Amino acid sequence: MSFRQAAGAAAAGAALLLLLAPSATALSAPSGEITVDPTVTVAADGTITLSGTYRCTGAAGPVFVSSTVTQGDPSVSHPIGGSSAVCDGAEHRWSNAEKNAPHTLVPGPAQVEATVFDLSATGLPLPTIHATRKQDITVVQS
Repeated sequence: MSFRQAAGAAAAGAALLLLLAPSATALSAPSGEITVDPTVTVAADGTITLSGTYRCTGAAGPVFVSSTVTQGDPSVSHPIGGSSAVCDGAEHRWSNAEKNAPHTLVPGPAQVEATVFDLSATGLPLPTIHATRKQDITVVQS
């Protein structure tokens, strides 16, 4: 398994934990910020790429940036990779990519949600959200 696949799997697992244990994440106040570039690219082979910047401090364990895109039906979201991050207070670029079936996303408006979080390094790895952002974006063919 490549590092990118492992990071994506960790981000997906943490997102699942966020859904299953909302009270655990509510205990920690956000300590960062995240931006999302207004344009998302989709390649002919279905590879979707999201990007932006993040800044965070005070991580207790491994840090990740996760992202999802929704287009059309608001009940259907597409996870777009996951990447490792560093919470050192400096601004960093992030980029997540995921190969989906062609035409999963089509050129036009969509919504993205991106989150910077860490997993506690001791005991059960519970996520702490440092920043999250939901925004409208535009999908373009690359």
